[in-house]
Amino acid sequence: MVVKIDDLAAHEELGAVRRDPRWAIAYKFPPTQATTILKDIGINVGRTGSLNPFAILEPVQVAGVTIKLATLHNEDDIARKDIRIGDTVIVQRAGEVIPQVIGPVVSKRTGQERPFHMPTHCPVCGSPVVRPEGEAMARCTGGAQCPSQRYELLNHFVSRPAMDIQGVGAKLMLAFIRADLVSDPADLYHLTKEQIMGLERMGDKSAVNVLASIEGSKSRPFNRLLHALGIIHVGERMAEILAQHFGSMDQLLAASQDELIEIEGVGPKIGASIYEFLHTDANLRLIERLRAAGVNMVESQSQTGDLPLSGTTFVLTGRLENWSRLQAEGRIKSLGGSVADSVSKKTSYVVVGEEPGSKLQRAQALGIPILYEKGFEEIVGERD
Repeated sequence: MVVKIDDLAAHEELGAVRRDPRWAIAYKFPPTQATTILKDIGINVGRTGSLNPFAILEPVQVAGVTIKLATLHNEDDIARKDIRIGDTVIVQRAGEVIPQVIGPVVSKRTGQERPFHMPTHCPVCGSPVVRPEGEAMARCTGGAQCPSQRYELLNHFVSRPAMDIQGVGAKLMLAFIRADLVSDPADLYHLTKEQIMGLERMGDKSAVNVLASIEGSKSRPFNRLLHALGIIHVGERMAEILAQHFGSMDQLLAASQDELIEIEGVGPKIGASIYEFLHTDANLRLIERLRAAGVNMVESQSQTGDLPLSGTTFVLTGRLENWSRLQAEGRIKSLGGSVADSVSKKTSYVVVGEEPGSKLQRAQALGIPILYEKGFEEIVGERD
């Protein structure tokens, strides 16, 4: 339900913050809940090996939808909520979309319920499961040898934020795997037209389009490749930071773990993850196969050259009047700067909008230059 001021003149006077008008406010009704039996807890294995538990439920209607499965996040969350197999549980659709288990109805317990324990071996490939210190997720150690990890990694590699290989979706990727045509990302660059046409529902034109999309992905920016490789803790932003800092795969491979840790926004845990990935024989073989296939491994000069903000690091906090967070970050990066999530002594500027968080206090304590929106626009220019 949205409540609005009905005076149109007031709309202009009150204005908006980003896309959020000050003259309207939205209310959501409480989510509809229901109870059902938690029959079992299953495990999905993600592309980084994370073991993701999910609830297998006695089917129940919630807000007009039949729910059979629901997310359970991780082992600690299950223990915190004291959810047990066989419990009567309360379920709802978060945001009227995502099924989730709120917790058990303790009064309905019979004594037959069983606590959940994370398996010691991967349910897909049988490899040992480890839980790194300080992390919430347990992980399969099978790497690309685990069929589930391999499938998820390949889908991640071709996804839009990564190498953006259009036309290669989850169904086609599964067909590649089942036909034993693709077992790692480098295999994509050795597919032939005849191999693709041999798959169900793949004709001449479809095969040509898929091969053209694969060929086009070779020229993607270096940061996209780093993101596509699926290194634990390396998302889009971290990939951009690494690509801008090192400029090429060769320079990144030559970096020590200490050099990685020294980079703004990296830190010991992420640095260790990157270093371990880049010094594992199987991953090195994959990188060299991608290089031999012609995949770009150098950041373009337009991204690493003498741009106005090269060498500067920004942190944003609060809401800007005329910029969305993505627009502000995009402008900074287009001018050669980088954007970090936390304030440190290496931060060049902290950009402050309405309702800033603790980053402002941190910046003040460290003496980091603070820019309000007008000052920010004096550096990067007004929004187009």
